[in-house]
Amino acid sequence: MAVLPEAAPPEELENTGLSLINEGRIKEGLMHILRAARKYEEEGKKEDAARLYRYFGYYFLKKLNMRDKARGPLLKSAYLYIDLIDDEFSRFDVDIVKLNEYCSNALSVFATIGDEENLRKYAKEFADIYRDLGKSYMDEGEVEKAVLAYEDAFRYYKLAGDQEAYKPIADLLVSAYGELAETRLRSGDHEGAAEAFYQLASFIVEIFGYSENYMEMMDTAARNYEKASKLAYSEGDLDRTTTNLLKAQYAYMLAGNKARSKLIGVNNVRMLYQVIDMYRGRGDEKTVIRKMMEMTESLLGVGRSKDAIKVYEGVMNTNADLAYKVRVRLAMLKVKGAEEKSTELMRLVGEVEYYMRRKNTAKAMELVDRAVRSIKDLKDLLSMVQRAEGFYAD
Repeated sequence: MAVLPEAAPPEELENTGLSLINEGRIKEGLMHILRAARKYEEEGKKEDAARLYRYFGYYFLKKLNMRDKARGPLLKSAYLYIDLIDDEFSRFDVDIVKLNEYCSNALSVFATIGDEENLRKYAKEFADIYRDLGKSYMDEGEVEKAVLAYEDAFRYYKLAGDQEAYKPIADLLVSAYGELAETRLRSGDHEGAAEAFYQLASFIVEIFGYSENYMEMMDTAARNYEKASKLAYSEGDLDRTTTNLLKAQYAYMLAGNKARSKLIGVNNVRMLYQVIDMYRGRGDEKTVIRKMMEMTESLLGVGRSKDAIKVYEGVMNTNADLAYKVRVRLAMLKVKGAEEKSTELMRLVGEVEYYMRRKNTAKAMELVDRAVRSIKDLKDLLSMVQRAEGFYAD
């Protein structure tokens, strides 16, 4: 494959570069990627340029273990993302999902290269942006948007180590989620209310720890999940029935109501067997795997670890989705956190769930896997999970 001329468009340079890398012609491929990044930048296509500089830098870092060569393009990528953040924030209608993606990418670069000063500096700047956005949304009565913005502000203030700033944001989130929950209850949306009460509890634990307030709010979430499951059952929707029962099972567990949690879990496992058979009979394998994952979590919640791993192995043999690997570890953390009434573990659960909601599954996996590995009591269960995932090392 010939080297493309200087006048070649960046899209062609990028595609050629990736093809060359796939063929094993790494040096030529990376040269084309770098040329494409520069061309994108010249044309004002900052997002494409940032993406390729990031790819170029991470390739040197992760694949070639050449940290010195990686630093320059990675920093170039980070500052382009910061430009994109400024551009997005100046728009009339901010795309909060895009904004979060740009912030996350910039901060991940600073974390990767060990630039703690810029990591904390920009984490605080981004947090300030989200705090102001959240206030604007609340003033306009857009509570759901405000919640998203305040959640991002909270996480970034924590990353910056600014306790004086993130504690008041947690208070704001408790108020906002409380308002959402009440609104949804008035409209008869028990499922939506349960989700809001669950999130409210996750910020109560940030303020007060694994306290009576936390358990009371988690119990309220559990009761609403249970009501939502009964409504779904009355409508003949067994998919939503079992999903809400699983959420009720874990919410009751975290609320300290072990008996209710176990009863719901045992009943849900029985129902899931029937639901899985029903979907399998219809040839809907995608739903079968999703419900098998729920059965894995439900079985872990009632202490049937060996049975859970057998089901999980079936999930992994068909669809080794990274999100499923996060979920099985999250279930382990929740069970352990409930047993010990651990504030630390429940705060970590909240952080992992935040990244899952933001579709940053890789970051969620990094956090939850590190946490599970650090808990001695979970060593044997983690080994079983890893074997189910095809990892057989001692």
